[in-house]
Amino acid sequence: MSVESVIKLRVEQVDLNPSLSIRSWILEGNPVARNRLISSSADGSASTLIWDCTAGRFNWFYDVDETIYVIKGGVVVRDVAGVARRLSAGDTIFFPAGTRAEWHVEDYIRKIAFCRIPLPRSVVFAVAFARRGFRFLKRLLGSGDRAKAAPAMFQGN
Repeated sequence: MSVESVIKLRVEQVDLNPSLSIRSWILEGNPVARNRLISSSADGSASTLIWDCTAGRFNWFYDVDETIYVIKGGVVVRDVAGVARRLSAGDTIFFPAGTRAEWHVEDYIRKIAFCRIPLPRSVVFAVAFARRGFRFLKRLLGSGDRAKAAPAMFQGN
């Protein structure tokens, strides 16, 4: 897909392909889902999809972090604690990897989904530790022109 075609993409009008349905997840009705991959990161850890679905009630299990933005229609989402939230066009919600939600699409929904494979906790810890270390060194050594003008201990950071 060229940059021009991505820039001109109108999410309300994108043609979608049949989506794999997981029959065991369906609780009520006969929902028909479709999707289209819009983008994917070079390392495969992040992607953007447009997805739609007709009326039905089903469970959804999230194996990746997913942030959605509802483009058209709506859904009632119930979390594992039984708390229900109605989402409609313009609403955004985040589902962390490992969670489950019950979706009740009363008529139709079209959403854009931003998906990301979460890093393992050990990597998250290492990155956070490294960031703290870099911030400490930056404060200790100073940065930019201020560092040249005065020793780090006199910079008031």
